Order: sequence, then structure tokens, then C-alpha cells
Amino acid sequence: MAKVLAVNISEKKGVIKHPIPEGEFIVDWGLKDDAHGGNWHRQVSLLGKESVDKMTKLGIEGLCSGKFAENLTTEGITLYSLPIGTKLKINDVIMEVTQIGKECHLGCQIRQLVGDCIMPREGIFTKIITPGVIRPGDDIEILP
Repeated sequence: MAKVLAVNISEKKGVIKHPIPEGEFIVDWGLKDDAHGGNWHRQVSLLGKESVDKMTKLGIEGLCSGKFAENLTTEGITLYSLPIGTKLKINDVIMEVTQIGKECHLGCQIRQLVGDCIMPREGIFTKIITPGVIRPGDDIEILP
């Protein structure tokens, strides 16, 4: 079963996010009060714990949820294999996959701190279709 491990937020772009107990996800925005929110196709970022574990196996220490600036840290789902257009349901929140990976921007704090960033290869981005609240431990469902 796929689950949310952490909900993470930051006030500025390009910095590590910190975990919060729950997040309110808003249509045409993403995670309320998050620096990456806005009416665009990359409202919410997701990264699997499995991807973070790959970096840990390379000897990079101190990795935790939010370290790669992801809004949702997940477990039990290979996010980067989902086709664009896939809809995910977490509680009442429905989000649509809009992009797989991204180009890392210059001066990325994550790359500077850990030497590499897996987000450009294995992170995904979504837009919010139906609003609601997401908490750590919530199940992730792939809608048909």
C-alpha cells in the first residue's frame, strides 16, 4: 500500500523543506503557504523514500523528508513510472501528474548540501484537482 510519509513546506524556493503535521492543498495553488505554490503545472512535488534511499546507499548522510524540497515524501509507489495525466487520490485530495523530473536550477541548495539531487530524475509534479488536507500516514490511491 502506498502511503504519505511526510508533508513538507518551505517559505522560499530552492531550499530544504521542513515537515508539518498536515497540509491544506488548494486548487490552482498547491500546498497552502508553500513557496512553490501558484497557478501553474508544478504546484506539488512528490518524491519517494525509495529514491532518497538510493542516495543514502551512495554514502550521503543526513537525508530526511524534505531534504530534496519535495512537498510529499511517499513510500510504496514508483512515482517516476506514472504516466503524465495519472490521477492520485489522498483523502479528499485529487491531484494530476503533470511532469516527471525537472531541470535542477543553478545554485540549488540541495545539490550544494548533498552533492547530488535525485529530484530532477525521480521526483514528480502534480496540480491539485480537488482540495483537501493530507497528513503523514495517509494512503495514496491511483485512480483509474
